[in-house]
Amino acid sequence: MTASFKILRWGTVLLALLLAGCPPHPVRPGKPPGEAVPAAGTRPTPHLGRPYDVVGSESVLRVLVYRGGALAKAGHNHVIASHDLSGTIYVPEDATGATFEIKMPLADLTVDEASLRAQEGGDFSAEVPDSAREGTRRNMLGQALLNAQLFPEIVLRSERIERNANGGLEAHVQAEVRQAPHSIVVPFQYEMQAGQLSVSGELPLRQTDLGLTPFTALLGALQVEDQMRVKFHFVARPAPTSSGRKR
Repeated sequence: MTASFKILRWGTVLLALLLAGCPPHPVRPGKPPGEAVPAAGTRPTPHLGRPYDVVGSESVLRVLVYRGGALAKAGHNHVIASHDLSGTIYVPEDATGATFEIKMPLADLTVDEASLRAQEGGDFSAEVPDSAREGTRRNMLGQALLNAQLFPEIVLRSERIERNANGGLEAHVQAEVRQAPHSIVVPFQYEMQAGQLSVSGELPLRQTDLGLTPFTALLGALQVEDQMRVKFHFVARPAPTSSGRKR
């Protein structure tokens, strides 16, 4: 075994440990897995307007995760993506009155699709071995981080929508991760064309914003950066009308 191969193998092992390093969050007593936990002092927002169902096969949410530390070259930057989003967006005449609930199943998350890495370019141009992708996905969904077996989805619920100082729209969102709610602000743009709704945007997001603790090893020489980048594009079409559908 050559010295360079030993170093590469050592770096891969450390990266796997790094990605599994977030300590598990305790389950709230009395709440079965997957049941929403409302934030203290909040009430469900009433849905107004026409419902549009998210088309999972035409929508994508991607998370760009970056390596850090003095030994960052031992690891990789990663593109995590969801192509299986579901949910409903309710659209009244005034866009600031829109509401939504979108679910992202964790079991179907992908890691480092070649086409998505190519789109991101630059920091994601390096080739990632299959073993590194599989290890990253396994550790990401494992008990130490997202614990997908116990908490199978992330849920995004609207709290309110406002216009910012520049006249753009931003959604105040409750992101439910590991059964715990976290409030984040998401700038977005939308377009309604031929009865189809398209919503897109991107934002910086810290792991700590979602109640996760970035892991470091070797006194910080190897780490996953707290700051991530989230990009999304949702496509939604009018929901089927039926007397049994909740409005």
